[in-house]
Amino acid sequence: MLTSNRTVFTALLLACAGAAHAQSIDPGLWEFKHDVRAPGMPDLNAQMAQMRERMKSLPPQMRQMMERQLANMGVGLGEGGALRVCMGLDDARRGPVREGHRDNDCTYTQVKRNGNTWSGRVTCTEPAGQGKFTTTVHSASHFSTISVLSGAQGRTEVKLDARRIGTDCGAVAAVPRR
Repeated sequence: MLTSNRTVFTALLLACAGAAHAQSIDPGLWEFKHDVRAPGMPDLNAQMAQMRERMKSLPPQMRQMMERQLANMGVGLGEGGALRVCMGLDDARRGPVREGHRDNDCTYTQVKRNGNTWSGRVTCTEPAGQGKFTTTVHSASHFSTISVLSGAQGRTEVKLDARRIGTDCGAVAAVPRR
């Protein structure tokens, strides 16, 4: 189960990473809503909502500590299982995913831009898999990504909808992406 969770998490990061580098987005606090389909995996949105509910039941000091730790890693929890990420000015200005870009254990290749859409291939080493992504920038405050990753676990499909929800990231740290 841990490996399956890592596969889903990696696919989710791929979707976020591919979208995070799209040109013409504004810096600030972004909320990522996702739909993950993977063989034998429970609904990730439901799992995130359960985690949020469990955090609410923790003693206040422990909950605040966990929220601070997540925020320091550049992640916040939104409603309904959404993830919040602070996009710094440099990330917003970087431009499209480029050939050879590395994000954690994944490398992007065959990256092409056509208007407001970026597409390409991605290969990951942990967990091992490869696939494709397509990111469409709808406006400076909204983009979507579809990623499909295939590996030993089977096919994982991630649909991501990202919207900028504010200029101020609050406690969520801006963690520069490579």
